[in-house]
Amino acid sequence: MEGSPVRWYVGGDHGAVALRKHLVERLRAGGHEVVLEVGPDDPSDSIDYPDIAVEVCRTLLAEGDPASRGLLVCGTGQGIAMAANRIPGIRAAVVTEPLSARMARTHNDANVLCMGGRVLGLGLAEELLRAFVEAEFEGGRHARRVGKIEAISSPAAATSAKDSPSEHGES
Repeated sequence: MEGSPVRWYVGGDHGAVALRKHLVERLRAGGHEVVLEVGPDDPSDSIDYPDIAVEVCRTLLAEGDPASRGLLVCGTGQGIAMAANRIPGIRAAVVTEPLSARMARTHNDANVLCMGGRVLGLGLAEELLRAFVEAEFEGGRHARRVGKIEAISSPAAATSAKDSPSEHGES
C-alpha cells in the first residue's frame, strides 16, 4: 500500500471479525502503525457496534493528529458509520467500490473508512482500503464544503453555514 505511513485506529463488531483482522494485517504489511484494534476475536461473541465506533473515534480524535485514520467494520458498514458520524470531528464513509473510497478522501476529507464484512470479499475490501490510503484531500473548494459539514455539529456555526451562499455551479 503506497501513501505515507499513518497511525490507524481500528474496530469492528462480530459481523466483520475476519475482515477486521485481514485489513489490520494489510495495514501493518504496508508499513502503517495500528495503534488501537478493538472488537471480538470470535464472530460468536456479539458486541454492539456503537460502542466500538465511540471507542475508536474518540481515541482517534483525542490523539489530535489530523493525519491519523480510523477503520470501522460491521456487517454492512452502515450501522457503525452512522454511530461514528454522530461524533463531532468524525467524517466516516461507507464504501463498496474504489471510486467512492478515493473520493471520500479527496473531496470529503473522510478520516474514518467503514466497510461491511457480510457484503464485501477480502480482495475487494483490500482494494478499497488501498484506494482510501493512497488518496489525499484536495482542499480548495472541497475545504469549504467540509467546513460546512463540520459546522453542522455546532448550532451557532450551523446557522452561519446555512445562511452562507452556495455555489451551485461548482462541481
